[in-house]
Amino acid sequence: MGLLSNRIGKETLKAGDHIYSWRAAWVYAHHGIYVGDDKVIHFTRGRGQEVGTGTFIDLLLMSSGPNTNTPCSICNNEGATTNTETNGVVSSCLNCFLSGGALYRFEYAVNPALFLAKARGGTCTLAPTDPDEVVVRRANHLLSNGFRCYNLFKSNCEDFAIYCKTGLLVAEQGVVGQSGQAISIIGGPLAAVISTPFRLVTTNIYGMAVMAVGVYCASRYAADIGNRRDVLKVEVEDLTAGLASGRIRAVENISQLVAPAEAQGLTVTAPVAA
Repeated sequence: MGLLSNRIGKETLKAGDHIYSWRAAWVYAHHGIYVGDDKVIHFTRGRGQEVGTGTFIDLLLMSSGPNTNTPCSICNNEGATTNTETNGVVSSCLNCFLSGGALYRFEYAVNPALFLAKARGGTCTLAPTDPDEVVVRRANHLLSNGFRCYNLFKSNCEDFAIYCKTGLLVAEQGVVGQSGQAISIIGGPLAAVISTPFRLVTTNIYGMAVMAVGVYCASRYAADIGNRRDVLKVEVEDLTAGLASGRIRAVENISQLVAPAEAQGLTVTAPVAA
């Protein structure tokens, strides 16, 4: 993995890769799982929207999103887009997924030093990945059965791709999901707020900047899916079976998952530290 960029060429792709592409002005990156045969399975808000909050913020997000006005002959002919009106999990060709952007590979099991060197979240994680064939199976299963309710901060395209790669979901109520992008968005303002009291220690603007960066990096490190203790390893069949039956509700977090799932004999296990 490069220190400054995870950019790769299409020829290096393999089934099971977690890929992403930055949208206009680097406002956000869209994530998905490459499953081979030039196809990517990814999670959207539904109705053709990659991201969304249901608020005025959508105007900014949509302005940076891909142009979906031009139909793709490959996706349309093969019926690649599936269940957009219901669960938001779709399959598209690689070109449609990239929408003119560059291709990047999300990295797993990176060392802490390299993780902290990445200034922006949503590019790598400390967590190890499961085998590629397991990743592809999860993605295809979720394409047919759905993946929770979309939420920009707790259940977005990056959360979907990370789950496909690791089988991990955040279990504690009221906390941000495993998405590095969401953690970065929240971590920046949080760093500014937390570092404010240090003005009593130093009034040097450079010292304040160093403190803010330190708090930001610490928050990213602590909140990474590979470093958290509020995550569960959930089998994909159990997840979707619980959602379909109502034993697990498709909500913005999975705090309701553990007790109802275990009561019904579903497989919910704590992750093993790498």
